[in-house]
Amino acid sequence: MPRFPAAIESRLPWVGTTIFTVMSRLAQQHGAINLSQGFPDFSAPQALFDLVAKYMKAGANQYAPMAGAPPLRETIAEKVSSLYGLAYDVETEITVTAGATQALFTAVAALVRPGDEVVVFEPVYDSYVPSIELNGGRAVPARLRFPDYRPDWDEVRALITPRTRMIIINTPHNPSGAVWESTDMLALEALVRGTGIVIVSDEVYEHIVFDGRRHESVVRYPGLAERSFVVSSFGKTYHVTGWKIAYCLAPRELMAEFRKAHQFIVFCVNHPMQLALAEFMRDRDRYLGLADFYRAKRDFFRRQLEGSRFGLLPCSGTYFQSVCYDAITDEPDKAFVERLTREHGVAAIPFSAFYREGRDDKVVRFCFAKSEETLAAAGERLRRV
Repeated sequence: MPRFPAAIESRLPWVGTTIFTVMSRLAQQHGAINLSQGFPDFSAPQALFDLVAKYMKAGANQYAPMAGAPPLRETIAEKVSSLYGLAYDVETEITVTAGATQALFTAVAALVRPGDEVVVFEPVYDSYVPSIELNGGRAVPARLRFPDYRPDWDEVRALITPRTRMIIINTPHNPSGAVWESTDMLALEALVRGTGIVIVSDEVYEHIVFDGRRHESVVRYPGLAERSFVVSSFGKTYHVTGWKIAYCLAPRELMAEFRKAHQFIVFCVNHPMQLALAEFMRDRDRYLGLADFYRAKRDFFRRQLEGSRFGLLPCSGTYFQSVCYDAITDEPDKAFVERLTREHGVAAIPFSAFYREGRDDKVVRFCFAKSEETLAAAGERLRRV
């Protein structure tokens, strides 16, 4: 095979293969139960697939409009208005994207310039920092406090400089399962008031919030909504992560810049699937019932860990359960999850992967978006660790 004749200076020299790929591959190699990567092992309702076939047969197989199929954008606008009380313009303020990761990358690409600073919260989802650095920015980490993973707003305030272009937030939070409260949103709103700072709000788990808590979307807060890109995901909501369809909301001035980048990154998204989702989501119970659906799975999985040596951390949202394993061993979390996979047949994600400097609090993350049969089998193995 020929070799490229010149040395390549990597733009992401510290980045290797994502931990999700590494652990899923290891799980496959050892026949382990994969509770590492965040995807369900059950299917969406057949009705959704029937709708895709319906629109394929109807001929919706060419390019969708760049901003998204109008019926889907209209249904998104109706949902957001009914849940959060703010009307987004269908033509200028809503864009359908090829997954949430693309939406997040596009928001960064649209506004972050070389030398700009972007505040992120560690533990941080792994796509944020590479997106910032590929666009010439510098990620500035704020620490979510262990073990409840709450933000320290005094620390965040101290990190703001004249170069701060953007703050990326994520609630409900992956990997910790923490859910921000109204006090957090009001603190953030006060922090950015009178500045040119833009917010990117990753809200892909917006419908998976437990125990009477309310999802505090930035859309609810006028001082945040006016400066925010808001990202949500159909894959997380309807158990079709492989479809990679999401959407972004933003005021028209921000969305105009977003679409300038979007059209050259992906241009448009699968057309028949958009039309199917538009029709499917008109039944509000299909997303409003998601919290109860996953709360039952959370509680079932937590019961499976009773009698184990894992220490359960709070889980107020998402479909991830974080646990401490310091009662089992003091080995580093990456070594522990590899051994857990090889020797005990259950794959997890180490929290150190969500810190640039590899902070290790002896915490790992399990995904409980699985059938009860899968979770029971995993629980039986984990109780023996």
